[in-house]
Amino acid sequence: MSFDSALPLLVVASSLVPGCFIFLLGEKQKTLRTALNLAGAVIKVVLVAVMLWGVSRHHLYEVRYALVEGFDFGLHADPFSLLFVTLSAVLWLLTTIYAVGYLEGSAHQRRFFGFFSLCVSATTGIALAANLLTFLIFYEMLTLTTYPLVVHRGTGKSLRAGRLYLLYALSGGAALLLGVVWLQSLVGPIEFSERGILSQADVGLYGPLRIIFALMIAGFGVKAALVPLHGWLPEAMVAPAPVSALLHAVAVVKAGAFGIVRVVYDVYGVEFCTVLGVATPLAVAASITILYGSVRALYQDDLKRRLAYSTVSQVSYIVLGTAVLGPLATTGGIVHLVHQGVMKITLFFAAGNLAETLGVKKIADLRGTGRRMPGTMAAFTIAALGMIGLPPTAGFISKWFLATGAAAAQQWWVIGVLVSSSVLNAIYFLPIIYAAWFQTPPEAWPAEHPRGRFETSLQLLIPPLVTAALTLLMGLLAGLPISALDWAKLIVSREYQR
Repeated sequence: MSFDSALPLLVVASSLVPGCFIFLLGEKQKTLRTALNLAGAVIKVVLVAVMLWGVSRHHLYEVRYALVEGFDFGLHADPFSLLFVTLSAVLWLLTTIYAVGYLEGSAHQRRFFGFFSLCVSATTGIALAANLLTFLIFYEMLTLTTYPLVVHRGTGKSLRAGRLYLLYALSGGAALLLGVVWLQSLVGPIEFSERGILSQADVGLYGPLRIIFALMIAGFGVKAALVPLHGWLPEAMVAPAPVSALLHAVAVVKAGAFGIVRVVYDVYGVEFCTVLGVATPLAVAASITILYGSVRALYQDDLKRRLAYSTVSQVSYIVLGTAVLGPLATTGGIVHLVHQGVMKITLFFAAGNLAETLGVKKIADLRGTGRRMPGTMAAFTIAALGMIGLPPTAGFISKWFLATGAAAAQQWWVIGVLVSSSVLNAIYFLPIIYAAWFQTPPEAWPAEHPRGRFETSLQLLIPPLVTAALTLLMGLLAGLPISALDWAKLIVSREYQR
């Protein structure tokens, strides 16, 4: 096996192998456990960087193994997969640093970090999957490896949230499996291919293909938190902050959104989706989710639940950009996969810092937190302004391309959805910012636990500062060749090329 064919396997293994070894360590072997986590995360970033350089020069990285006749396990690096796997690799490194500090002194760290690594392995496998069968294998692995993280605290509330998560995720997985098996029985093994592979399907198959499309979107829509399949996500907020960050920014909801984009562009193809008439219903479903999530966020006093409903809304920007079916809107949706991930992980890092350092979990208790924890709240403020879509943040770039793409496609109602959502974003984020910076702090915080001589420990403070800086840089430097926006344009040019 050559290095080029082994590289996708190495990217997956860079978190899989450390995760397996961590399960063999003793609970008190903290130093070795941390070293394995960080080494795997750094190696993954380096390997992904190598693939980025190669794919930008049309280099092929692919490996295949025959499972049964006609069905292969395949990993393949294309521009879209690398956008997702780069996001996963970079944010996993930062989340690992954060999690080490967050869980300092807590129990069951071996179990947590073991499944944490396996979860990222599943996510990178999803990103690099060359066909639907491989995608499905890693997609179900993601469900099984995230469940122990959701229930990590072991409380009755977390166990109930875990059961709800499994109910939704396994039901979605069953719908997806049915769709995949049905589709492959009609047309054979499904390889991901730019502009799709179904455009030459017989007219007599159009009816079944519409039903299969709905099944697959429902299967992916559970993890992407499309309404009404979103119910598990707010309940999963009982998990520790690093898990919330992982669920919302790196792994689960992004895997669902990534799967929807794969189905629309690399299985069905944009032109065939137009012929079948499935794009508009998907756009309507995404729009309903965007507005519903924003409205529900208004009424949440628990900070993490407000952020969870914000995720329900924001992830559907990716789906909406995909469903509008135009180069500009698609660019906005795809780049939002990265931008939302960076902004949302910043918000959850900040929420975790407030909870662990001051015991602040309710929005009503946020007054004056900017004076006590200026770094944390500065990061939160930048990310929140990005979610609203204000320049020069990354969120502005996403929404600009979505809006201009909708105008180019003459889908004016989509602009109304985007404007309404941004107004709602402002309504539920700006009062938090105002309270943090301009209201008087209380005489005592709910449960203050000082961590070192800074506002909190550096392991908790540095990650949100880095991701907040990325939120600004991805907006300010969006026009550079190395930007996420430039990479999204490359992906879209290949999907819409003639």
